[in-house]
Amino acid sequence: MKLQWTSHFARAYGKAPQRVQTAFDKHAKKYSGSEDRWQARVNRDWRFYFRIQDDTYILLDIIAHPK
Repeated sequence: MKLQWTSHFARAYGKAPQRVQTAFDKHAKKYSGSEDRWQARVNRDWRFYFRIQDDTYILLDIIAHPK
């Protein structure tokens, strides 16, 4: 598996708190999907979105999960 970060994702990841970045780096797992956009849980409060193209995961965004 390869990871490809969009520039938007890189900026959002850089703005996320260190604890969120650490959780993302350790716990990125598929959460649910629809069409070609997927959502995964970083922790209880944060989610990230990605697409899968061949053997590459293209990271699109990382945001605080609205409650």
